[in-house]
Amino acid sequence: MRTNQLIIALFQRFCWLDEGLQARLHDLGWPDVSRPQSMVMTNIVSGIVRPSDIARNLGVSRQAIHSTINQMVKLGIVRLDVDPDDRRHMIVSLTETGARMRKDAQRAMDSLTAQIAARIGQDRFAALLDALEADWGDNIERAAKR
Repeated sequence: MRTNQLIIALFQRFCWLDEGLQARLHDLGWPDVSRPQSMVMTNIVSGIVRPSDIARNLGVSRQAIHSTINQMVKLGIVRLDVDPDDRRHMIVSLTETGARMRKDAQRAMDSLTAQIAARIGQDRFAALLDALEADWGDNIERAAKR
């Protein structure tokens, strides 16, 4: 089993995908966004809108997420508002500009997805998605106490 290669291969393919997305958005005239900014946008589009939830989902500090979100606010692609359901929290959402960028990003991802399927074959691509979407269970397995 090639267990040591798994994390490297997953990360390399993630970087390939993100770099392809960024290049396509750049070619369409969008401002360059960092990988953390890209991951924040992905969370927002997936419905994760509280900065603390985004931080938890990405495994980074709330301070790091707030810094990233503030950069994105300056770019005009997201905004921060008080959560109407719980005024103690903020929510982040796409601006009109961010929504247009998201549509272009979705088209870019559709193109990249088609490119991957064409390169590795539709059956292997479907198997890859099935494996990645499968329930892998809890991510921390505790050793039995002795």
